[in-house]
Amino acid sequence: MPAFLIAIAFCCEYVDSALGMGYGTVLTPVLLLFGYPATSVVAIVLFSEFLSGLIAGLVHHKLGNISLRRKSRDRRIVLVLASTGIFGTVAAVFTAVRIPAVVLKGYIGAMVLAMGIVVFLLRKASLRFSWARIFALGTVSAFNKGMSGGGYGPLVVSGQILSGHETKGAIGVTSMAEGLICAVGFSLYLVSQGGTAWFGENWRLCLPIVVGAVLAAPAAAWTTRWISKRIDLRIVVAVATSILGAWTLYKAFG
Repeated sequence: MPAFLIAIAFCCEYVDSALGMGYGTVLTPVLLLFGYPATSVVAIVLFSEFLSGLIAGLVHHKLGNISLRRKSRDRRIVLVLASTGIFGTVAAVFTAVRIPAVVLKGYIGAMVLAMGIVVFLLRKASLRFSWARIFALGTVSAFNKGMSGGGYGPLVVSGQILSGHETKGAIGVTSMAEGLICAVGFSLYLVSQGGTAWFGENWRLCLPIVVGAVLAAPAAAWTTRWISKRIDLRIVVAVATSILGAWTLYKAFG
């Protein structure tokens, strides 16, 4: 089982760090399907995504997909997405109990699907960069994640593209920003679950998931760089985003 867990975490993180979406969306239901308790799964996904997201972001920087140098636009976008993400997550905590789960999943699925379609339709358009859209994007996407655990990656990547950010830069920035947000989420979860004692109770599941995710991050960042030179990444992101949106709608109403 540990080998399987490493493999599934590797595959999920590889797709996530290469396209900026899909890790928690796929890994969480798979682990639940195998009978692991939801409380452990959510925390482990957050912890592993924190580590792999930061590593992927640094490798994206090393390969030139993004620039995290001081005063660079990519670095400022990461900080905006991370900071607005914290506020969005906190707001979600106070709202989640008031909205039926099926309505919430339907809303997120429809939004993500629409973003994918818009990215595809505007794939050849020259979009002017907008900080206002980045601020709004960070808050709404983190609100979605705090409400349901999903909808962050595809919305942030496609939203950045529609805000005028280069596609491979949007992917690298999303990995780094989501890693920072997951760090905050996991820290809050850890406090509520008794602190470091949580690791002693969950290390058999946590360790292989973390190993698989961390191993995948550098390879995925390299893949983004390689693909961006051969394929229009806007089309890849548009298709992947649309599929995840449609799948979310299916899970909500199917």
